[in-house]
Amino acid sequence: MLPQRGGHDRAFWTGGAQGQLLIEHCDECARWVHPPVGTCRQCGATLTARPVSGRGTVFTYTVNMHAYNPTVPTPYVIAIVELAEQPGLRLATNIVDCEPDSVRCGMPVQVRFEQQGLSDDARFIPVFAPAS
Repeated sequence: MLPQRGGHDRAFWTGGAQGQLLIEHCDECARWVHPPVGTCRQCGATLTARPVSGRGTVFTYTVNMHAYNPTVPTPYVIAIVELAEQPGLRLATNIVDCEPDSVRCGMPVQVRFEQQGLSDDARFIPVFAPAS
């Protein structure tokens, strides 16, 4: 099941092609905004997708043991990651490349991208792995 790609979230789903996690930024307020909405909630200025470091920490998580999608092996970790750029800048994601029982709140993580789809229709899903 691929996310829709269009509107304000296009940069978020395609930035991974260049290895960049693109998050909307308000140049007026100097605030990062996610999920993408196009207009700053604070001042009403137009937001611009800009690359972030891709570093963050696990804010909270759950280990899913139920196979909702038969193509996704269980168990897997669903997490909220807080990005390093700003307190409260969080996104929902998966934690990969580690055992589910090793994930902890506060664990440092780094973004990776999983390509879904082909060529012009590709989306690059940001997932996070333990930081090295």
